[in-house]
Amino acid sequence: MSILVYTESENGKFKKSALEVTSYAKGLADQLNTQVIAVAVNVDDTSALANYGADKVLQVNNSKLDNFNAKAYADVLQQAAEKNSSKVIVVSSSANSKYLAPLLSAGLKAGYASNVVSLPDSTEPFRVKRTAFTNKAFNFTEISTQVKIVGLANNAYGLKESSSSANAESFEPTLDEKDFEIKVSSVDKTTGKIAIADADIVVSGGRGLKGPENWHLIEDLAEVLGAATACSKPVSDMGWRPHSEHVGQTGKPVASNLYVAVGISGAIQHLAGVNASKVKLVINNDPEAPFFKAADYGVVGDAFTVVPELIEKLKEFKANNA
Repeated sequence: MSILVYTESENGKFKKSALEVTSYAKGLADQLNTQVIAVAVNVDDTSALANYGADKVLQVNNSKLDNFNAKAYADVLQQAAEKNSSKVIVVSSSANSKYLAPLLSAGLKAGYASNVVSLPDSTEPFRVKRTAFTNKAFNFTEISTQVKIVGLANNAYGLKESSSSANAESFEPTLDEKDFEIKVSSVDKTTGKIAIADADIVVSGGRGLKGPENWHLIEDLAEVLGAATACSKPVSDMGWRPHSEHVGQTGKPVASNLYVAVGISGAIQHLAGVNASKVKLVINNDPEAPFFKAADYGVVGDAFTVVPELIEKLKEFKANNA
């Protein structure tokens, strides 16, 4: 028996989620007294996984897999699981993993629990804690199938270093040409910015910014915090920001360690998509804004005054602690 981990990567480098799921798998492996086997697709240097508990890394190098393909990637993981007698597979809660996990579940006849937030409180039976009702509650789910798939919620477990040998070996799965009948002609990606899904801190702006010409306040605050930038739905609908930055129930979900909302009133759909963030800071000049009820910290004030002052204080703090 072993635990298999799908480690997501981009441009040949591991995403933060890859290290988090490996950390989680290591904790689970300690409970089950087994080893962690990681699958890395088109990553040349896999040594980082050794710092988070991987005992073995299966390196898959195939140009056909340069662009994510849910069916093909699910087939790769299924073959790896079957070859290594893996009874538990751990994936992240990214959009890609949520596409491939059901396919992998069908192929392995495995139970799949998404949005898991902690290690099992019981391994016999195998029971995990999950978020429910857009992160407003938790439930406990028992996976009774022989093979189990765990989808770890972003930033739920954190990065826990645990050095191991992590022997790497080449793995050449059989790829079905039918999986590649749809050709990807090009992929446009934003460069030089922190991805919302991988960010520890997200700074988000709403209509309170009054126009796209004021968006530098969000970008400047994000820069000093080392954060990703995001926006509310009305902002993207009005064309101030690209839809790729829209967060909320109808946009990208956010599960950052710190979520800073500037000029966002806090509609229920927005709150549902960011509620998984550990700490929420709201800056708004309306003391009756619904977001304050969900916030951990709130500042009632004009964003055009508060944000510049906050940026200067943060710069001073960083300079004094450099």
